[in-house]
Amino acid sequence: MLVSAYITPHPPIIIPEIGQDNLRQTPKTVEAMKKLGDDVAKLKPETVIIISPHSATLSNSFGIYNFESYQGNLAQFGAFNINLKFEKDQKLSKEIIAKSNFPLTEINSALAPELLEENNLDHGILVPLYYLSQKYNSFKLVPLTFSMLDLDKHFKFGKSLGKIIKESKERIVFVASGDLSHRLTPEAPSGYSPKGKEFDRQLVELIKQNKPQEILKLDQNLIQEAGECGLRSIVILFGVLSNFDYELDFITYEGPFGVGYATGKFKIKNATCLPAGRKVKNN
Repeated sequence: MLVSAYITPHPPIIIPEIGQDNLRQTPKTVEAMKKLGDDVAKLKPETVIIISPHSATLSNSFGIYNFESYQGNLAQFGAFNINLKFEKDQKLSKEIIAKSNFPLTEINSALAPELLEENNLDHGILVPLYYLSQKYNSFKLVPLTFSMLDLDKHFKFGKSLGKIIKESKERIVFVASGDLSHRLTPEAPSGYSPKGKEFDRQLVELIKQNKPQEILKLDQNLIQEAGECGLRSIVILFGVLSNFDYELDFITYEGPFGVGYATGKFKIKNATCLPAGRKVKNN
């Protein structure tokens, strides 16, 4: 069962050990990510499914990580004391592979050499999990990647995932990791485009209005010019949510470094916190 769903950015600069004084420029994002961490602590999910843009992106296939356990650090960004490790949800991973109606490739170090066995989580996963696991980290993990297929197929893939999640007895949180436009200012990492701000404005507004079908119709030139990395993650999330009764709890947005950061929570109606005294089961 799905107990909550989030949209998260993944800039390493929002990690205190990395961003340091720069965190003052991302107050909305940092506060929102802390709220999501509090939410995880209340809900005590057994599994977190997270989709990241920063592993192997295949042209005609979605991806699912396949390592014995999931771990990583942010040493490449200067945070040498941050090491995260999570158990693999073997059962749910196998169910997703068996029941998915879409091409799904198992991602390992042979397919993605940058993902080593001892450091196989990319920063698109590590940054959100840094905050989500601050107060509760006894969850298993299922990391996914999107593809270069069209947006409609991403929505349908999410819908297929949502059916699997709905049938599961596990308490599951789904996380769509991704930044928005990387071209908001002349100093932005990917250069400047005036369409960057327009893309972010339209996407955030459509999320607020709960109009996933309109998101699928966003102008392709606008998407390309925005230089985004999170749209497909968000579309998959809406596909997952189409199986549930839900509402947007909150969404924040800011772009202080030329990159758009959207952070949001979707409340799943009838989902409950873990009752007092109940322990999370192990598969």
